[in-house]
Amino acid sequence: MAWLLVVVAGILETGFAVCLKLSHGFTRLWPTVAFAAFALGSFGLLTLALRKLDVGPAYAVWTGIGAAGTAIYGMVFLGDLVSVLKLVSISLVIVGVIGLQLSGSAH
Repeated sequence: MAWLLVVVAGILETGFAVCLKLSHGFTRLWPTVAFAAFALGSFGLLTLALRKLDVGPAYAVWTGIGAAGTAIYGMVFLGDLVSVLKLVSISLVIVGVIGLQLSGSAH
């Protein structure tokens, strides 16, 4: 269950990163509100998960999901550059996230 919280928190991290961009320096109300909601949800779920998980693997999985998710979202919906190197790099992040998740131990 704790790993599920980390995965959902990582997805919410993608949401807050995208909303941070869309807020244009916190000058747009609704993206700013969405940023705050996603950030609070993400950090809150990560905090709950850390009660049961080692901090290193959990934090790495959380940031990996957020980084890969944000990069993919940017390429699909925001017109970010798509390149073979970027896709390979995202794939390596995902493989690393899976490896860290599998290596994590519950207390």
